[in-house]
Amino acid sequence: MTQSRDPRPPVTADGPEWRPALDVPAPGPQRRWTVLLRWPLLLPQFLAVLLLGIAAFFVTVAGWFTALVLGRLPDGIAGFLGRYLAYETRVTASSMLLVDRYPPFDLTAPEYPVRIELRPTALNRLAVLFRLILMIPAGIIANLVVAGWFAIGWVFWLVAIVLGRLPGPVFGATAAVARYRMRFSAYAAMLTPVYPKGLFGDDPAAGAEEIRSATRPLLLDTGAKALIWVFLVLGLLTQVFSRPTAAYDDNGLANPAQVVHPAGRS
Repeated sequence: MTQSRDPRPPVTADGPEWRPALDVPAPGPQRRWTVLLRWPLLLPQFLAVLLLGIAAFFVTVAGWFTALVLGRLPDGIAGFLGRYLAYETRVTASSMLLVDRYPPFDLTAPEYPVRIELRPTALNRLAVLFRLILMIPAGIIANLVVAGWFAIGWVFWLVAIVLGRLPGPVFGATAAVARYRMRFSAYAAMLTPVYPKGLFGDDPAAGAEEIRSATRPLLLDTGAKALIWVFLVLGLLTQVFSRPTAAYDDNGLANPAQVVHPAGRS
């Protein structure tokens, strides 16, 4: 993860709107036994992400107030939130079968093949003030596409066990989901002023960006883009048909055991 101290937006092929980047190596062979046991093996990592996420929530709240005053996140807050996001992204990439290597229990893991790059820039105070409202559309998209991936993810799990790797279109679509989710989290945490974009990959004609990894730039074929549409549709269907019909008792009162708090969704 890279962070710049320069508050000015860096000039790139995208102009001043530099987007948080995700680096994932090209899809390669994976050990079938680690694919088979991927989620049980990651249970300690999920617990660590949960506990760190609680701390990150309160740090984000503190960062919101300071960003309103300073027009930027303090270095300490930006550093912790950036390291947490990098750690969460590594665990997410492993759980979605993008890499075979087990993520380390470390907020800083420069040798791990999954990395993110953040370049904190000045924040618009008005956009910070209304961040909770502005992030709703991107949050809905992130929630749908992630839910859709997990609805069909068991198929990818079986394919990876049989082939010992993810097919190219599946890898590309999955990487696009992971990157969009990371960019949404970065925007929600005020680590970037740029609204989440690029769900369907990068435009190859947008500029001569240096090829740094299989996802940078992220160039998707027709199959990968079709899979992303499948994720969105499945995510929508999941939300529609998973409405907790048992969330209310016979008296019409909410059943707390059935209702999921909005903060628990991505």
